Amino acid sequence: MPRSKNTFSSWRRRLAQRAVHAGWAWVQRTGAVTAEHPGRFRFGAMGTGTRLAFPLGTVFGEAWIHLGAHCIVAEQVTLTAGLMPDLDLGPDPILRIGDGVVLGRGSHVIADTTVTIGSDCYFGPYVYVTSTNHSYDDPHEPIGKQWPRMEPVEIGPGCWIGTGAVILPGARIGRNVVVAAGAVVRGAVPDHSVVAGAPARVVRRWDPVQGWQPPLRTPAPVPIPDGVTPEQLLALSGMDEETAARLAELDLDAEGASGDVRAES
Repeated sequence: MPRSKNTFSSWRRRLAQRAVHAGWAWVQRTGAVTAEHPGRFRFGAMGTGTRLAFPLGTVFGEAWIHLGAHCIVAEQVTLTAGLMPDLDLGPDPILRIGDGVVLGRGSHVIADTTVTIGSDCYFGPYVYVTSTNHSYDDPHEPIGKQWPRMEPVEIGPGCWIGTGAVILPGARIGRNVVVAAGAVVRGAVPDHSVVAGAPARVVRRWDPVQGWQPPLRTPAPVPIPDGVTPEQLLALSGMDEETAARLAELDLDAEGASGDVRAES
């Protein structure tokens, strides 16, 4: 029985689709920028294990950009130092990114003056960090033609910056801060706090005596015990809630029995 035209067309389409996906995966691997394979980029510093995914966003002034080790820079991330390419910005780095930083897809870090991002910061997609803002002092001159204002930006280590957040010139974000999605941050943000809104304000803060204030509405996640293998986690993920609950009860019973034995001995 002869094959129908639609069946043959579908087969060709699947073959072409696989070829396109395989080719694009090769392009992404080959186009990625690392310390070992920087391509045309000459960053002031790039640590071991750091990778800029392809396709990149706008990148210039890289001689004044220092990237730490084991950073992940996602696709279409813009990193710039200076107002425009081919400027001499002096002997010191303008944009400093610490170790273990993750910059989400489509994020922008615009460092016309000093921008510092501490180690182990995680950015969601489309975060915008800038040390420059437009000025509008002269009401008769187009805003785009007026000289901008610049202030350094500092983001402390261990922060989580949510999707679509905007960090404005002069922002000084402390250590282990959560910036909610869509927040617009300016000024100083204290350590161990959560900020949200536009303009952002502190909505939760850690107190050494009372803990988080106001208290967290959900319990803290339970860490994976030492010694648990990926295969065991995969098996657990396939269980229904009733089976998982019975296993938890058995585990509690076993712990109680071992405690009784220790008490008797």
